[in-house]
Amino acid sequence: MGKNITEKVFEAHKVYGDLQVGTPVGLKTDQVYTQDATGTMTWLEFEAIGIETVKVPIAVSYIDHNMLQSNFMNADDHLFLQTAAAKFGAYFSKPGNGICHQVHLERFAAPGKIALGTDSHTPTGGGMGMIAIGVGGLEAATVIAGSPFEINLPSVVLVRLTGKLQRPWGTAMDVILNLLKMLTVKGGVGKIIEYGGPGVKDLNVTERATITNMGAELGATTSIFPSDENTLSYLKAQGREKEWVELKADDSAEYSEIIELNLNSIEPMVAQPHSPDNVVPIREIAGKRVNQVCIGSCTNSSYQAMKAVASILRGNTIPEWVNLLINPGSKQVYEMLSREGLIADMIAAGARILEASCGPCIGMGGAPGSGHISIRSYNRNFQGRSGAKDAFVYLTNPIACAVMAVKGVIVDPGDAGLHIDEVKEPEKFLMNDNLIIPPKADTSDVKIIKGPNIKEVPVKEPVKNEIEAEVLLKLGNNITTDDIMPAGSKVLPFRSNIPAISEFVFENIDRTFSSRAHEAKSKGGGIIVGGENYGQGSSREHAAIAPMYLGLQAVIAKSFARIHRSNLINFGILPLQFSRPEDYDKLDHGDRLLLKDVKESLSENQSYSVHNLTKNYSFEVFSNLNDREKEIILAGGLLPFTKKYV
Repeated sequence: MGKNITEKVFEAHKVYGDLQVGTPVGLKTDQVYTQDATGTMTWLEFEAIGIETVKVPIAVSYIDHNMLQSNFMNADDHLFLQTAAAKFGAYFSKPGNGICHQVHLERFAAPGKIALGTDSHTPTGGGMGMIAIGVGGLEAATVIAGSPFEINLPSVVLVRLTGKLQRPWGTAMDVILNLLKMLTVKGGVGKIIEYGGPGVKDLNVTERATITNMGAELGATTSIFPSDENTLSYLKAQGREKEWVELKADDSAEYSEIIELNLNSIEPMVAQPHSPDNVVPIREIAGKRVNQVCIGSCTNSSYQAMKAVASILRGNTIPEWVNLLINPGSKQVYEMLSREGLIADMIAAGARILEASCGPCIGMGGAPGSGHISIRSYNRNFQGRSGAKDAFVYLTNPIACAVMAVKGVIVDPGDAGLHIDEVKEPEKFLMNDNLIIPPKADTSDVKIIKGPNIKEVPVKEPVKNEIEAEVLLKLGNNITTDDIMPAGSKVLPFRSNIPAISEFVFENIDRTFSSRAHEAKSKGGGIIVGGENYGQGSSREHAAIAPMYLGLQAVIAKSFARIHRSNLINFGILPLQFSRPEDYDKLDHGDRLLLKDVKESLSENQSYSVHNLTKNYSFEVFSNLNDREKEIILAGGLLPFTKKYV
């Protein structure tokens, strides 16, 4: 029997376990990278483990999220990350070098490798033909320290592409929006999406990376394309052709499911508020007035995309009611556009050019006004993520964004009558890595510098055999990590200070949550009740570590998003699921719940009887932890578990 691409990469990296769907497998990791919003805790956790130097071939610390320096906190975090990278042997990408996923694709990603990143959009690297998976910071820290990466093997779904995109208006962004419309934000949970078929040849590496980047919105573990002549061309243009290897599925490879997608049928699409899967053709909602347009992010700010945007803006002026913000994805792209005069074309049209960073995508500046419509080439439009809870954020391709910025209304780009240049990726990219600091040969004189806002990593006590706790919140389906732990310029600077950031947990849902959790902590702690796909979205482990600090003992939900479930386990919080989904309806905020014989249940069938002390009835829940996850929960989290073996 032939093998698919995923099986080939996993087989080459297997440390232990069987390559059977649903069973745990340990994998050797080639690369680990962090960004500053999650990296501060990752490197504090690595330091707490007690290892003196990184144990993976390549580790990179990026600065791209917390870029606004309105006080000392972000600047102090940046210095901590720079000195920690120097001390422990990692590369350091300075502020201004670009968004981690785009820079990593340009300078480090390589076909056939496995990379972990402390950001949910790490699967961007799948466009290069590598297995790239988003994980929590503590998980990354243990892998940097030398542990294998353990994962329950996902099933592999083939998306078979045929035909060619109807360029210039049909784009890679429209491909993934079509898949989100078909599969929803839960459609990829427990799966790896592998792309194949003759249509693959129509997509270059940066277009493939757009698709794999937004595969995170499907809930997929990761997505991957073959490594072929297009991959080789990109690596040659980046001066890294020696890293190319061919990687393709065998003709007789098997998949759990095959989805057919004809690129000829792809038209410009848009995700309406407030979910990436609320997708319709742009033509169906044409005519709405636009207040703001944001172009860029890790999803759509390649050289090819940005040059096409510049050609649309050239010689045009945006209407007086539109604000246009553009954030190039990397210094490489920014410098190339500048040298060709394309930034001048953007500025002349009325665009505000932001630095090469995440920016408005994570609410770091660029918030829309109250009730405004914001059109973005980004990957998420969760309510409030933009920094304005009552704004209406739409997601579409960067070309459509540029057209709408010029026209001032939502319009199908093919109907707008605007000129666009036919743009291809260059045969040679500009090489200027002066903002990437390589590892030092001698680190003996390097001192890690920590500002006053940087606090030590809190650790949970081992799980108790009896948990009696209050239901602090009852929530619905598709609760995001943005809901649990907001981002934005107000909250992000506290990422290295768990006591301070814990004051913002669930702030956008219930401003009293933190104070109530503090009160409940002395009475046994709290429990959260959730619906389907609890914890979708960002990989931010702060959505687990801050609730843990507030005394959260368990989350009972109908189902969990992969990364957040792992983060809960890594910080000693029990992820429990309803045995009968209808029992969700009986629970209310304020109910007091009792779980007995927790340790015995963990060791045996992982079925738990929960007694509702408030309403005097019982119901059943279960956990589906593997052996390692059980040990982590019993130890009180991944950090104390790991330190036992160091």
